[in-house]
Amino acid sequence: MPPAPQGDPEEEPHAIAQVVRERMYSEDRAAQALGITVETIGPGSAVCRMDVRDDMLNGHATCHGGLIFTLADTAFAYACNAANRATVALTCQISFIAPAHAGDVLSASAREQSRTGRTGVYDVEVRRADGAIVALFRGQAYEIRGTVVQPAL
Repeated sequence: MPPAPQGDPEEEPHAIAQVVRERMYSEDRAAQALGITVETIGPGSAVCRMDVRDDMLNGHATCHGGLIFTLADTAFAYACNAANRATVALTCQISFIAPAHAGDVLSASAREQSRTGRTGVYDVEVRRADGAIVALFRGQAYEIRGTVVQPAL
């Protein structure tokens, strides 16, 4: 775990989440390649953003579902690791609601619904900039041993 921040103890979980975000993103080649950014992160939550590019379109001229899934999965990953407990996906499902097109800006908001023992459930809403829901994603997470950020010696 990173060193405890000085100041308000209520801010500590947010500070830890920021350190986790920096560490994970520095190694997150997939998110970087797709232009996914982590806009916000906090205890059990994260918001990621992706601009839909022409090279992300499928044969129907809409954003490929796998890329929408990747955006949602990325927000899920940051939300479930925000407490600096190494966590991976156990199961995920997605429902596609509306299309996204080239030039759309998508935002995936992940929120922890439950975390008991080593498992957690997270919901992610993917929306266009106009507020329309593009997809709804639910992921179940499993905490593996270890941390994202190693403790300071």
